[in-house]
Amino acid sequence: MCPAKNELVLDPEAIANLRLLGDEGDDTFLREILTIYLNDVPQRIRDLKLALEQNDQPFFTRSAHTIKGSSANAGAKELKNLATKLEARSKNEPLAALGPALAELEQAFGRAEAKMRELLT
Repeated sequence: MCPAKNELVLDPEAIANLRLLGDEGDDTFLREILTIYLNDVPQRIRDLKLALEQNDQPFFTRSAHTIKGSSANAGAKELKNLATKLEARSKNEPLAALGPALAELEQAFGRAEAKMRELLT
């Protein structure tokens, strides 16, 4: 599934802000944040899958919340929006119903990862 119409994979304003936060006069800070993000989110997605498998709603909700926050910080707009929806749905729906939304979130991470890796090269 592609990002919703008019929804950016990465938020250019957030990326620009990360560049401005660097004190080295280059993209060092941006690169550090993106590298940490790219290393962390796959584990959080594994956590979501485990929570789904174990029907552990609190763990699922926390993991979605973590992805939402880190995605907002890293400028992964599409992923943040999907994680926000997944977090909210996990509080009101059976986890078994969230498998397709989790798959969509995982695909969105793939798109964000590809765009972020472009920034890292």
